[in-house]
Amino acid sequence: MSILSVNHLLGIKYLKPSDIDLIFKTADNFKKILNQPIKKVPSLRDISIANLFFEDSTRTKLSFELAEKRLSAEIINLSSTSSSVKKGETLLDTVNNILAMKVDIIVLRHPNPGASVFLSRNVDAKIVNAGDGTHEHPTQALLDAYSIREKFGNVNGRKVVIIGDILHSRVALSNIYCLQKLGAEVRVCGPSSLMPKHLNSLNVEHFSNLDEALEWCDIANILRIQLERQNLNYFPSLREYSMRYGINKKILDKLTNDIVIMHPGPINRGVELSSDVADSKHSIILNQVENGVAIRMAVLYLLALKKSN
Repeated sequence: MSILSVNHLLGIKYLKPSDIDLIFKTADNFKKILNQPIKKVPSLRDISIANLFFEDSTRTKLSFELAEKRLSAEIINLSSTSSSVKKGETLLDTVNNILAMKVDIIVLRHPNPGASVFLSRNVDAKIVNAGDGTHEHPTQALLDAYSIREKFGNVNGRKVVIIGDILHSRVALSNIYCLQKLGAEVRVCGPSSLMPKHLNSLNVEHFSNLDEALEWCDIANILRIQLERQNLNYFPSLREYSMRYGINKKILDKLTNDIVIMHPGPINRGVELSSDVADSKHSIILNQVENGVAIRMAVLYLLALKKSN
């Protein structure tokens, strides 16, 4: 059986296209199971997984937990509010104490970029990056690309525009890496103040005009404005942002092409998306949520195989 070329899932930039393909094919099998009356398999019944979330999360945390339960793994949950990190303990000491309890895989969300890479070099466990600061969010990019593949049959040749707060978004960076590795053309759209300076090095062009971006693309992946990560005013107001970059049904109706709308959540309805777009036939947002469980099952299963080899 094929195995991943990596020992951890730290970021999309570390994966080969063949790794992504293997994750997708494995997710296909798990998705079939998820659509059966009995949705649980014993694949990871001898594996212990610790979910360490040092940032708030709803969708990602629930999706990982459900994936782990569907695989019959033993689960430990720890948040920053209930951990000794709040008392001054280092991340490494916290994790080593957990590993002393014989944990095999750690799913880590952390506000500091590179936290998962640091752990992977210092502990004897498989690490899954569930989001590290403004760096990467690999499972979100995998489920997004998987959802595009499901919708169109393949990702290669598709035109994807990522719209919104690119500067503060780990989802944007992981999506750019993932989609480009799979042969898609990726561009971004939003205020210049929310664009990172290294766009050129990523081989990504910037649309400042929303209408032009939507006319160009097959898929629009909409990001929320991450106010919690902003310590400056990057645009005059949310109202002005919404007027320039918010997508409503009127905008979609005047397009000459029929595009697909995606969003990693949470949606700020009335800011980046109106409800009549989020809930429309153009949207595959709920498909993304469903596919997230299958993708995370695939990642955990494939990393567990590396553990046993």
